[in-house]
Amino acid sequence: MGSRTYHDPLHGAIRLDRDHPAEALAIQLIDTPPFQRLRRIRQLGPAYLTFHGAESSRFTHSLGVLQLARRALGELNRRQNDLERDAGLLYAAALLHDVGHGPLSHSGEEMYGLHHEQWSARLIREHPSLKEPLDAMEAGMADAVADLLEHGRCRNPAIKALVSSQLDCDRLDYLLRDSYSTGTSYGQLDLERILASLTLAPDGQLALHPKGLMAVEHYLVVRNLMYRSVYNHRLNVVCNWLLSRCVAVARQLGPARVWADAVMQRWLWHPQELTLEEFLGNDDHRTGYHLQRWREDGPAELQELCGRLLDRRLLKASDVSSLGRERRLELLALARRLSEQEGLRADLCCGLQSQHNRGYHPYRGGLRLWDGHQLTALEQRSALVRSLSTTSESAWLIHPPQITATLRQQLALEAAGEAD
Repeated sequence: MGSRTYHDPLHGAIRLDRDHPAEALAIQLIDTPPFQRLRRIRQLGPAYLTFHGAESSRFTHSLGVLQLARRALGELNRRQNDLERDAGLLYAAALLHDVGHGPLSHSGEEMYGLHHEQWSARLIREHPSLKEPLDAMEAGMADAVADLLEHGRCRNPAIKALVSSQLDCDRLDYLLRDSYSTGTSYGQLDLERILASLTLAPDGQLALHPKGLMAVEHYLVVRNLMYRSVYNHRLNVVCNWLLSRCVAVARQLGPARVWADAVMQRWLWHPQELTLEEFLGNDDHRTGYHLQRWREDGPAELQELCGRLLDRRLLKASDVSSLGRERRLELLALARRLSEQEGLRADLCCGLQSQHNRGYHPYRGGLRLWDGHQLTALEQRSALVRSLSTTSESAWLIHPPQITATLRQQLALEAAGEAD
């Protein structure tokens, strides 16, 4: 029946064979409108405004996750070949794990207030082009894939771990791919060693052979560095804040003052009533078009916010991570006063954003080492992994460029006072 090949910049030729039932299913799913829509969803949202090469799509990433899932299953099949019976479930979950992303990926979740796992599950359960081929392969498979993606429930714990865990195929691909597309060098992994070390513990759970310990330590360090250098980059924080303010202001002004087409009207003012087709109708193109329209002929507030984004007249961000919450709020109030003195609307140019990051969570799907004789928690064998278990916070004060000197002078005085 033939094959199909996707040429991937990271994984090379991804060849799918229609004579293999699970791969034939993957081809069917790839050709559906919900999956093809992922070509129009940027993997890293507005990060292209910071890293100009960050133009990769969720479509490309999802194919990469499928390829890693196939390779991981191949490794595990050499140890327990009955896993092959769940190949269809694994491939479908790997492909469709992001099918419910809104425009601009995770930025869209913040902008519009949605959760992509819930939408992925709903599309899989209800959209005929996804549900029908899944259930045709095995009765109830659509519900099984949806349950795995939304709730982490799966009849096979090893398959679940490959789809969603602290060392899953999704994380492996996005770290490699995001590093490649942003031009950063932090995301280089010893992928071959990691995959070769995959094994099964006596309880059927996924585990790692100790020979892969250093490769996994490296992976966890890489993940921590990518969050600090790319995902939580200060300009990325600014862009996400601006996008969220655009949608918040549009919603607040209402349909009487803000133009939106029929699909965007539902997204803005009736998000709980979205149909499947209305959800799928919004992507980076539609959201981007509305940002352009609002910049050209929207209310002044939207013109200002959209113009900053589209023309890349970005706000500044000052690091306030070392300060307590009360002091951060005092500085925000100062920034607002200074902005108003400059003739600016403070609610359009001043804000506080914070993120919490933990490089490794030992109690949430913690990784284990199995050498055929002894099963050990990863953090018990690695001081480096234990050090990554501590939660860190980054906090940014967002403000207009005009007041940067005054604010940072104040921050420098506070830093000097702490040093004394």
